[in-house]
Amino acid sequence: MPTLRERLHQAAATLEAAGVAGPLREAEALLARRLGRDRAWLYAHPEAALTDAEAAGWEAWVRRRAAGEPPQYIAGAAEFYGREFRVTPAVLIPRPETELLVAAVLERVAAEAAARIVDVGTGSGCIAITLALERPRARVSGVDRSAAALAVARENAERLGARVDFAAGDWLAPAAGPFDVIASNPPYVSEAELPALAREVREHEPRAALIAGPHGDEVYRRLIPQAAARLRPGGWLALELGYQSAEQVRPLLAAPEWDEVEFRRDAQGWERVATARRIFPEGIAPPGSCAAP
Repeated sequence: MPTLRERLHQAAATLEAAGVAGPLREAEALLARRLGRDRAWLYAHPEAALTDAEAAGWEAWVRRRAAGEPPQYIAGAAEFYGREFRVTPAVLIPRPETELLVAAVLERVAAEAAARIVDVGTGSGCIAITLALERPRARVSGVDRSAAALAVARENAERLGARVDFAAGDWLAPAAGPFDVIASNPPYVSEAELPALAREVREHEPRAALIAGPHGDEVYRRLIPQAAARLRPGGWLALELGYQSAEQVRPLLAAPEWDEVEFRRDAQGWERVATARRIFPEGIAPPGSCAAP
């Protein structure tokens, strides 16, 4: 019977032939997940043997990975902000760039503030749930058009113990407001950019959550004016951006409704998060009720 080491090298060869980067690391991660172990256990037990059921299940996962399926969908889980979220092909896989969006919101909401926050296009619920857990006094809601995505988000909220109200609808349509924060990681890929996406993204992640339209800025053009109408004076809008979106969004946030506009860069230097404050009408002083000191 093949040892663990032998099986890992066989799986790595399969993944390498399929063009998967880091094939041995991927094989180890899939096996560790399948066995409910960590990779350190694999290294400590190279001569261990798998049961027939363990081997069959893991080999099926390896075949799926070789076919281009993302490992998060295969395992049904992804890490975000130090927590594990369930993911399915109905939702985008949470990414580190989106943690920048969460961090920007947390900086603008004081720890004890009873702020009203809505996450638009909530998907797996990773943004809304993280904000609810990090700011437990806040009233957090999440909106998505997809019933399948909302089912995943509700499951994640229940498992992680987060109080989030989820609603079905088109962007901010079901969210009456007024809100202290509106956050969103909306679709921002143009139709022309789709062929350039990585295969596992292009073929497996939900197209409706990726593609904004022919130009890539269609959702921003709808969402930013909607947000201006639903934010309290002094409230914050926080948006994740595609790597080319900043130049599209910048003029939209130059409208007279917005001030304190900021663009944050990711580790690669791309402007990835935009934040803007809903301007106060003339003569009204900022109350400072939800802004962090």
